Amino acid sequence: MLGETVIKTRISFCLFLLLTILVSVGHAQTSADSGAAASPEGSVPATAKSNPSTPGRVILKVGDAQITQADFEAGIDDFEGEKQDPTEKDRRKLGDDYASVLMLSQRALAEHLDSTPELSRQLMIDRLQTLSNAEFDHLKRQAEPTAEEVRQYYATHLSDYDEISIRRLFIWKRHEATKSGPGLNPQDARARADAILQASASAGDANALADAFKGSKDALLDTAPSTFPRGELPAHMEKAAFAMKQNEWSQVEDTPDRILLIQLVERKREPLEEVSSLIKQRLQEEKLQVAIDEMKKNAAIWMDEKYFGTAAAPKSETQQRSSHSQSEAGKMVTGKEEKPNGDVR
Repeated sequence: MLGETVIKTRISFCLFLLLTILVSVGHAQTSADSGAAASPEGSVPATAKSNPSTPGRVILKVGDAQITQADFEAGIDDFEGEKQDPTEKDRRKLGDDYASVLMLSQRALAEHLDSTPELSRQLMIDRLQTLSNAEFDHLKRQAEPTAEEVRQYYATHLSDYDEISIRRLFIWKRHEATKSGPGLNPQDARARADAILQASASAGDANALADAFKGSKDALLDTAPSTFPRGELPAHMEKAAFAMKQNEWSQVEDTPDRILLIQLVERKREPLEEVSSLIKQRLQEEKLQVAIDEMKKNAAIWMDEKYFGTAAAPKSETQQRSSHSQSEAGKMVTGKEEKPNGDVR
């Protein structure tokens, strides 16, 4: 069983090589047939046979199929995703594996296995997927934005690249029925929060009042500011944070369990060079989607809604950003903080 798994794994690798070299194989077969009478080694040039490092020389034969060094090594490079030094590979093992795949594929054709319903369907699916991927890559290259388009987008969406650094102070409230434990009674919690807010509004030392909570079981104060780009905070918190002045404290939540205050430590804008790759990706995706949507309109696509159901309405950009903010920053800013005693508020 293990031996069969190893063989199939090796064959799967070489199937990729087979696909990447398939056109060259056909060409080599044609050349071999036309020159077989003139030379016992087919159409291999004399210079190629005399030079073992010539890329055009044939290094593998299976029946009439001939594989050149260049085609074989190109297939390996494509599989690895980068240029490989063939001297670092076990070329003998790869050659044996590839010869086995080519031999088995030739045998399958000889036995007409490609005409069976199962294999015909699989070959059709593979062909469709390969062609689909090729066209998608073609459209993606066409949709790549220019440097000027990236600059224009940045210039017209400057506020999108604002980011803020904030400190948060969670003041826990202890329920009336609880006589002891972490947290303050609601009245004391309110009084401590108001003192910080009043000091902030009157240019007092609000930071000292907030720092007094350091190490306390009654509150949780950020040890360092957290930075958030626009769109990653919950809407109510983002609106307040981006409207605040530097070093100002503001209340953004008051629930039965806690009061949440935030301080704006810094507000800045990400420069173009730092976000150009993100803008490029976004513009490319938008262009690509437009191109695909246009192709769908012209392709006369019809779907039976009784079988497939009705199409869901696409999410707006605002909905997408809201969903993203909840998933990415929700645990940090929606209050699911762990209290010192292990409770989650």
